Amino acid sequence: MTQDEVLAGVAEVVGRIAKVDPVNVGAEQSFADLGIDSVTMVDVVVAAEDRFGVMLLDDDWSQFTNVGDAVGYIQQLAATGPTGATQPAR
Repeated sequence: MTQDEVLAGVAEVVGRIAKVDPVNVGAEQSFADLGIDSVTMVDVVVAAEDRFGVMLLDDDWSQFTNVGDAVGYIQQLAATGPTGATQPAR
């Protein structure tokens, strides 16, 4: 899965949950700037896990500061398998 494909998927998830146009979701944007707080981030994580068939560990996703962090992490997870048993280096 390419970085652009993952970004498009994350943008779709974020757009649906934050009620913003996915076109306006870029890798450099912080989740806070998109109106996503820590509670809403749980919804984003669950939706992203469903969308990409991966499992994002709490200790990892809680460190994401922007959309690009999530994209890179998900891209690495997708390459290692659906369970996230082999976690990407952070």
